[in-house]
Order: sequence, then structure tokens, then C-alpha cells
Amino acid sequence: MPKESTLLRDGKIVRSEDPLNLEMPFETLDGFITPTKSFYVRTHFPIPKIDKSKWRLRVEGEVERPFETNYDELINLESEKIPVTLECAGNQRNFLEPKVKGVQWELGAVGTAEWTGVPLSILLDRAGVKPRAREVILEGADHGKLEDPKSPAGEVKFARSISLERARKNVLLAYKMNDVDLPAEHGFPVRAIVPGWYAVASIKWLQCIIVTNEPFNGYYQTLDYAFWKRRGDNAELVPISEMQIKAEIARPSEGETVPANSNVRVHGTAWTGDGAIKKVEISSDDGATWNEAKLLGESKPNTWRLWEFSWRTPNRPGKATLIARATDSKGRTQPMERDPDRGTYMINHLLPITVEVR
Repeated sequence: MPKESTLLRDGKIVRSEDPLNLEMPFETLDGFITPTKSFYVRTHFPIPKIDKSKWRLRVEGEVERPFETNYDELINLESEKIPVTLECAGNQRNFLEPKVKGVQWELGAVGTAEWTGVPLSILLDRAGVKPRAREVILEGADHGKLEDPKSPAGEVKFARSISLERARKNVLLAYKMNDVDLPAEHGFPVRAIVPGWYAVASIKWLQCIIVTNEPFNGYYQTLDYAFWKRRGDNAELVPISEMQIKAEIARPSEGETVPANSNVRVHGTAWTGDGAIKKVEISSDDGATWNEAKLLGESKPNTWRLWEFSWRTPNRPGKATLIARATDSKGRTQPMERDPDRGTYMINHLLPITVEVR
């Protein structure tokens, strides 16, 4: 697996400065909750500078009672605190062959934090959703011009939609991350959290919630963050949504040296979009045989599961290949090969790690 830039900012790998994209070095994984300072950062445009006292959130569209709320009103509503794993839809893009465009994430565009906020359903109930409504558009304050020739002229705001049914199911309007106010790079003052979905749906710097009775066909819903889904002989572009099942090895990391004829702890984490991780298996012979790893902690909805495996290394020096694969409560297991219809997103095929035995 190739190694790219090791330029660091606050302990994170700098993938780009403008827009700011920072990755957690995945070998530093050491607990269920990712510290905020280590959590990956994904932006598409400059980070908005928002005055909390002037910030407003509008709820409009196919509703009986459109309204606007401010920060103080929002945080005084009924709140919840839940742990949720967020993964960038392009995580592991650096390992695709042949090389593709996009942020060259390795393993660390993923993390788990505790998010505190107001259930979206509370605001929808207050607005009174009309019977014909079908989708909810979440719009952020981040905006800018795109270089894509297929994009519209002028500036574009970052926005995504989710179904009304999904919007009413445990979507959070979060104002705290790991018990402190959201940092600017993570969506201050308020961001959406859509558990179980790729983080592109968890809109940061949230400023508008639009209920609509038509499918949303915005740029980041159709031309970007979409994949080809086949129906018989035809294929259609479908917005990326649910996270795919995946296991990642944190240590040993790619190229690491381990002692021969020794017990070495292999550890990492695994997650799935809708369900629970039931099994993680490790192969130390390039997939010829598999052994079950030990799952750590308890299973929590919409979060990753840490795991570990005691590997008896070979007696002789040389290279060894480690692979992790996960199985979830719905019987899904990671695929061996990459699905080319997914483009540069939803990367969850098995990923070998090569280590040096000495």
C-alpha cells in the first residue's frame, strides 16, 4: 500500500490545505471514541466564519408552519447524546488502482465521536410536514465555485437530501462533539448527524432545512457523491447513502517490522451501515486461511467495533500479508474485489497489509 505525504498538522496528515482536508493516522487508533483533535476533517470550500449570536436555522418548504430558530432556542430544546461513526465516502481512495482523482485518503478518514444535539424530528413536527412531502434537504453555509465543467455556473452551496422517513429516524442536529462546542472545522455552530450513512449526508454549518415533495437533484446529490446502480441491463446514478461493511487494520501498519516467532497483537476496528458487526476474521497468509479475532467492548448502534487478534508470526524472516474482513448481523461480508460501478466512493473490498518479519 503506497504512502503519501507525511506533512502533519496537529497530528493529522494534511491531504490538502485549500480546501482543508486532514486525516487521522490510522495507526494511532487507541480507543472507541476518537479525540476531537484527531478526528479527520473534510471540507469542499472555505470554512465559514459564523457568529453564533447571528446564526439562524430556517425550516421551510412543504410545511404548514415555516419558522426560523436561533442558537439559544435550539440548545434549549430536548437533546440527545449518541456515539456515531462517521466515514468519508472516499476513505481508502489512495489504494485504488489505477489511480483516480479526489482526496487521496488512506485509512483514517473515519472516526467515532459522541454528538449532542436536537433530534431533527422535533423541528419537523413543529413545522408540520405536509402529507405530500417526501424528502428533506439539508443545506450548509459553505459554498464556492466548482471547476467541474458539468457544474452550474457561479457559486454552489453544499447540500444533500435524505428521505422524510430517514429524516425522522435518529437524525441529530448536533451542537456539541465529545462534550464541547463543535469546532469550526467540524461544522460550528450546528451540523447534521445522519447515523449509518456516509458523512457527506451529515451537513456541516447547517443553515436551512427544506422539506420538498420532489427528488432533490443538486450537484452533490447527482453528479457527485453518486454511484451506478444496475437494474438488469440498465444502470442509473443513485446518491451515496448507507456505509458499507468494512474492517481496517490499525497495527501493524503497512511496512511495519515485526519480530519472527513471536506473538504480535493485530488490532483495528470494523463497522457497517445498518446492523452490527458480528465477526472479524484475520488472514496471515494472503487469504488462504482465516482465524476469528476477538471483538472488544459492547456493540452500539451506528458505531464501529474494536477488535484484536494474537498473531503468531512465522519462524523465518520475510514478508507476510495480513487481511481483515468483517461480517455483520445481516450476513454481509466484505467483497474480495472492488465494484467498479462505485467510482471513487464506497471502498470496502479486502485490503492486504504487508509487513516485514525479522
